[in-house]
Amino acid sequence: MLSHLFGILFNPSEEWKKIRDANCTIGKCYCGYVFIMAAIPPVSGYFGTTLFGWEIGAREAIKLSPDSALIIAVAYYLVMLIGVFSMGMMIHWMGKTYKAEQDLSRCIRLAAFTATPLFLIGFIELLPILWLNFVLGLPALAYSVKLLYTGLPIMMEVDDDRGFLFSSAVLAVGMVALVVMMAAMAILWFNGFAPQFVD
Repeated sequence: MLSHLFGILFNPSEEWKKIRDANCTIGKCYCGYVFIMAAIPPVSGYFGTTLFGWEIGAREAIKLSPDSALIIAVAYYLVMLIGVFSMGMMIHWMGKTYKAEQDLSRCIRLAAFTATPLFLIGFIELLPILWLNFVLGLPALAYSVKLLYTGLPIMMEVDDDRGFLFSSAVLAVGMVALVVMMAAMAILWFNGFAPQFVD
């Protein structure tokens, strides 16, 4: 599945067709792509926050303890794995509404490859500078949205009009899920689950 990485970034329209036609189970998709790619942000974040620390403005860098950073990295990784599966399930479920019923494996492939720019931009967490992460994260997010809009009609085999509406619905669900996750993190933070900082 990693063989599709270059194509999905530089020639997505053609690569989506190859991904659609690939004989790939959910397990193979996860083992050959998602488990590897989803590890990039949490592993980078672990080393970035323990070795260099977060830089916010002109303040001194804030480092996390290795134990605290490890817990956050593992949780981060699990959330990404669950997030890909959940979005795939949501696409599969919503497909009935748009007369685009495909098997769950194909829907999960769509979710996984749509997230590719977000996985790759995770390398920037090796240098956890807030403004830099924000500046580079926005184009990655925008490219993921582009991949969704170009890939969904191909993967789900619907016309462009239905594909646009379907993609917009998936995007809305993804944004709601992101807000819910951020709210959950804030609640945990203020209820005794804040990370441990070191000097």
